[in-house]
Amino acid sequence: MDALGLWSLQLMMFLLVAVGVILKKRGILKAEAKGILTELLFTFFLPCNIIQSFNVSFDVTILKNFGLILLISLGVQLVCFVLSHVFYRREENGRRRVMQYCTIVSNSGFLGLPIIQGIYGSEGMMYASVFIIPMRIMMWSAGLSCFTGETDFRETARKIVFHPCIVAVYIGIVLMTARTFFGESYQVFLAEAPVLLRYPAELVLTALSKLLSTAGGCMTALTMLLIGMIVSELSPKEFWDAGAIRITGIRLVLLPLIVWAVCSALHISGFLTAVSVLLTGMPAGSTAAILASQYGCDYRFATKCVIVSTLVSMLSIPVWGMLL
Repeated sequence: MDALGLWSLQLMMFLLVAVGVILKKRGILKAEAKGILTELLFTFFLPCNIIQSFNVSFDVTILKNFGLILLISLGVQLVCFVLSHVFYRREENGRRRVMQYCTIVSNSGFLGLPIIQGIYGSEGMMYASVFIIPMRIMMWSAGLSCFTGETDFRETARKIVFHPCIVAVYIGIVLMTARTFFGESYQVFLAEAPVLLRYPAELVLTALSKLLSTAGGCMTALTMLLIGMIVSELSPKEFWDAGAIRITGIRLVLLPLIVWAVCSALHISGFLTAVSVLLTGMPAGSTAAILASQYGCDYRFATKCVIVSTLVSMLSIPVWGMLL
């Protein structure tokens, strides 16, 4: 993998994070902007990027790879769930629940997708969109139960099935399949259609394609600005917490190392291995701080876990990228 390209991508992201910190500190980005930008990202910009990533012709290899990367992701979530119930038994209850959640839920959707797209382009983004499906399921089931002690399975299913990013995967797969099986017929239809019908059809499709690519192109910048806003909320001397460092080591080193070892032993393709390892090695999920605050846990500790693991990931991600 191109080391220069990896480090330049990471430097670009780091600079965007710095811009987010500066804008927040200067009061240009208000506290309420974080919630608004997050909703925009997850309901519009990220889904547009996901749909655009499925702009490829469908074949049997893609279908097999979908199944394989889904199995890898399920295995990752199982390992995370087991470790979350083994590693933190001696921790105080409020901190333990935060650490369990941070082990189960990563920032693979929020931070991982922009990084995978930056390194592997649309093909990597397509497989990454499938990889995060089990993580979404765990986030709203086992992850949420870390704080509540129980899970409303009907509400969990609704959140998963109708999550904008998951809906974007449905749309992307349908469009990819339609393009593969009906693409030729559509081209013949356009060629034979009257001008008054052909031009409007081509105009609308071209406009929609440009909308998806333009909106999707905003995803990385918005993501990094939001992370910058999160980073700005703590002073540097508050970052160093033994529990946060422990979570960082587990999320950024141990878990991706396990995935790399298993994928290598099973001779899984280098491309799918790289995507799986990088997405597994993402920092703690940013929702940890929100849920910890909502359910009376140590939300400042949760914020430290998110910030420390996110900052260290700026170094660990390119290192993993060069090793894969």
